[in-house]
Amino acid sequence: MYDIIKHRRWYYIFSTLVIIPGLLIMLYSMLTIGTPFRLAIDFTGGSLWELRFSQPIPPGEMVSFFQSQGINDVNVHTIGNPNTLVIRTKPLDPAEKQQLLTAIEQQFGEKPVELQFRAVGPTVGKEVTRTAFIAVLMASLVILGFIIWAFRQVDHPVRYGVSAIIAMIHDVLVASAFFSLMGFIAGWEVDALFLTALLTVIGFSVQDTIVVFDRIRENSRRRKGESFEVIANRSLLETMQRSIATQINAMFVMIALLLFGGVTIRQFIATMFVGMLSGTYSSIFIATPLLVSWNNREGIFGWFGGRKKARPKKASV
Repeated sequence: MYDIIKHRRWYYIFSTLVIIPGLLIMLYSMLTIGTPFRLAIDFTGGSLWELRFSQPIPPGEMVSFFQSQGINDVNVHTIGNPNTLVIRTKPLDPAEKQQLLTAIEQQFGEKPVELQFRAVGPTVGKEVTRTAFIAVLMASLVILGFIIWAFRQVDHPVRYGVSAIIAMIHDVLVASAFFSLMGFIAGWEVDALFLTALLTVIGFSVQDTIVVFDRIRENSRRRKGESFEVIANRSLLETMQRSIATQINAMFVMIALLLFGGVTIRQFIATMFVGMLSGTYSSIFIATPLLVSWNNREGIFGWFGGRKKARPKKASV
């Protein structure tokens, strides 16, 4: 039986090396622009421009057009019919708007009908962001309480709940680190879909971890003569195929959306893809190894109590 658990320190090191660069980039962004991510118009506000064309214009083409004009902070979608586009962008003065209107006519071969143009406030402000953070915190507490109750018949059920929460935070940090890096490299900006992607990642992460923990609970009853480390490793091997197969099915769909879904949802799908990939990794290589480390009182887990790892006796001379 292959021993996954014994290499747990390498998994911790790998995760640290992935997360720390993202945290440093977020810190750099915080020092330079005042926020850990570049914020889209959903957070900052801007201009709302509604244009009607004589033929359908794909939103992705309009986004590419604005980017070619040096305006990366833009959100385009259809409304009512495919001929009408709603464009949210940075605040535009009359001269900039007229210049863009002329460029649109040259690019698409017709002058669109301007249905409305007005300044708008942020749709996702500080209050919504704060509420989302509180919701994640409350969800973590509910998940912790549920796991403690569900695993109340095993030794130290709190450890299962805390390990699942740590794995969940790990996945959120990986997804955030990825988005922060892409913001630094490609100018990605946080919008409302970013919060949706993080909440989706949280759900997948916890679900995958509980599957493994449930098998550990079953094997702990049936294999009382084995050490906890052996039981945890056996449970991982028994559930790994199911966990990976489930996630791969979802990832194939997201890869298809990345390739063919259009530019408007690319950042959302990419963030969710990285988060789900991290969720598969953390359920196998972070959550369960943390349980074993806690059981053996390794590192900081020695401060929280548990069974000390047995030391080999010195041979008598």
